[in-house]
Amino acid sequence: MEPEQRRAAKQQMLELMEAGVSWQEAATTAGVQTSRATAYRWRQEARTRGEAALQDGRHGHPAKVLPPVLHWLELRCQETALLASSHLQKELQEQLGVQISISHLNAVRATHGWSNVASQVGKKSGRGRSEGSGRSWRTVTPGSRS
Repeated sequence: MEPEQRRAAKQQMLELMEAGVSWQEAATTAGVQTSRATAYRWRQEARTRGEAALQDGRHGHPAKVLPPVLHWLELRCQETALLASSHLQKELQEQLGVQISISHLNAVRATHGWSNVASQVGKKSGRGRSEGSGRSWRTVTPGSRS
């Protein structure tokens, strides 16, 4: 069902409920599959928010990076491999009007092998602190001070 069809069906169901029809009958007549709790939540939202309550606020899967943006990213990353994702994010917004989170941008770069090599320089390796941490440990026995 398309978003506009969903909105119209939801509106029909809510109008039937307001006219005194049970939520089950209203949902069946409108062609909406929902639970009792959701039907009454929608009715309450419609009473408080009006038309805005009919809009489906779900976003589904995150937006995919479209081919023109992907091509731009490829060229830009090949041009300057050491470019930080935060700078790429700003350039994408300014030049193409596209907003991509830094984490999604990093995932796209990693997937395509366009990762920022410089971002790895100077970072900790992820080894545990037990090896080479520079700390010395001594045994504390009863009666000794730590």
